[in-house]
Amino acid sequence: MRQFYEVFSSIKWNPMGSKLSWSHFRELLIVKNIDAIMYYIDICERNNLTRRQLQERIKSKEYDRLSNETKTKLIESKELKVDDLIPNPIVIRSNMSKENLSEYALKQALLNNIDEFLRQLGIGFTYVGNEYKIKIGSKYNYIDLLLYNIKYKCYVVVELKVTELKKEHTGQIMTYMNYINKNIKTIEENDTVGIIICKQDNEYVIKYCSDDRIIAREYELV
Repeated sequence: MRQFYEVFSSIKWNPMGSKLSWSHFRELLIVKNIDAIMYYIDICERNNLTRRQLQERIKSKEYDRLSNETKTKLIESKELKVDDLIPNPIVIRSNMSKENLSEYALKQALLNNIDEFLRQLGIGFTYVGNEYKIKIGSKYNYIDLLLYNIKYKCYVVVELKVTELKKEHTGQIMTYMNYINKNIKTIEENDTVGIIICKQDNEYVIKYCSDDRIIAREYELV
């Protein structure tokens, strides 16, 4: 209780925190950064996390995996974009090593833990389908994962790559995103977002990509 007082007495409190149980607060006491504590309190409320789920988030260092830009936005209470809370790297449960992992095995690892994967991406993500079939010209193409974000009212195309990020990957996902925009999304919805989950990021590919709706995240196997 003394530790609880020392950590939380300086916080400008709000009704949100009162909805957490004592078990939640016991998990939060091990977090040393007060901004990280406030982040975990917020996601507990928004996602209705159990104590065990909170424990897993803290153990995976989710706050630490957010970008510095996102952390600044959280501290200053600025409006977040759909991709701001997506950590880097994304943690995926798999018994395989990065060297032996195929794209199919990576996708199956995500699908086997789809709820955990969606929670890790942030607020409002829902699952639409995998190997989502679209027809471009006379040929069929297959989107690895198609998601939808309820909060931001947009589709999210996810492509999985077990190699370093390459420029052709951004071209591929941009084509899929444009297809969704022209053939599936409605006028009330926002433009489609693309996430490339890859073995190794390449900052220059994203830096010189012409579409800022595309983001890249590395994956980490546990």
